[in-house]
Amino acid sequence: MRNSIVLIVLALVIHSTVQAQNSARSYGISLGVLDPGRWNAITDVPGVAVGQVTLVEGTEVRTGVTAIMPHQGNLFQMKVPAAVYVGNGFGKLAGSTQIQELGNLESPIILTNTLSVGTGMEGILDYMLFLEGNEKVGSLNAVVGETNDGYLNDIRGRHVKREHVTEAIKKAKTGPVKEGNVGAGTGTICFGFKGGIGTSSRKLPENLGGYTVGVLVQSNFGGVLQIGGQPVGKILGQYSFKNQLESADGSCMIVVATDAPVDSRNLERIAKRAIMGLARTGGIASNGSGDYVLAFSTLKELISSPLTIAALDNNAITPLFLAAIEATEEAIINSLFAAEDMKGKNGRQIKALPKEKVMELFSE
Repeated sequence: MRNSIVLIVLALVIHSTVQAQNSARSYGISLGVLDPGRWNAITDVPGVAVGQVTLVEGTEVRTGVTAIMPHQGNLFQMKVPAAVYVGNGFGKLAGSTQIQELGNLESPIILTNTLSVGTGMEGILDYMLFLEGNEKVGSLNAVVGETNDGYLNDIRGRHVKREHVTEAIKKAKTGPVKEGNVGAGTGTICFGFKGGIGTSSRKLPENLGGYTVGVLVQSNFGGVLQIGGQPVGKILGQYSFKNQLESADGSCMIVVATDAPVDSRNLERIAKRAIMGLARTGGIASNGSGDYVLAFSTLKELISSPLTIAALDNNAITPLFLAAIEATEEAIINSLFAAEDMKGKNGRQIKALPKEKVMELFSE
């Protein structure tokens, strides 16, 4: 009896932790059929850590940095299997070609704004080259993704500095991940509403391997917003092409992590499904949108002894496909639910998703 009470209390604690922030689930909207992990975040994948630096200064600066660490060790010495998939290539994902060629990742993943990609690379180098064991390293593939936050942020001022990048890396931790107007999502816009950083996860049942898939997004794109199949953007009168052609453009960076034993080939297949998750939210991958997915596996044995570990065969990958689709969809929706109104450059203001109105659609 005592053990049963302990289990019930633990379950309630986990449940409340998942819904602690403003998220779709905190409003009673559960997307998909698979269960989320403890934090409903990319950090549910063992070893993955996230650090963020938010820059809100005066009336013009609305930007930041988000760092994703696949594990807590020396990434150059312990590379992780990885893959990249390009949904639409209007963007600047530094380091992508080496990942495509070699199938691995050897640096933290940095997300920031379009004109700070170079700074992101410099910050990675400042951190990685001085780690113990890297004293003789003469080549390192720094990976930096971006979206353009220039509507709300003084992007030409290039306010992100190298020290902000190294700070985000050093602040990276496991556990809950703050969403909305933080880090690389500080100045972003999604479906005409305030976008931002969003995250979600899915835990497969034990009979399907028990693996976890976690996703983190930097949402900054357009389309016709859908939530759980409801045409929210159409009903609210806020959607691309309604007022101006340019409202469709933007970008979305999607980072997918899993502890499943999958090689770079099947990680790319998983990454492709993340774009399907974006489509489920109403995203259209417009001409001017940079929609990139970077996927990696954190399985320790696969990192330390990649030639001796049997990767999952093709027939076992389908549940991971579904997990990636659902987690991406919910991460994007969470970025909207967590975001708040923001006023920025030239007095421009973007309103947050009107959550009360959205909930009325689900109560009918």
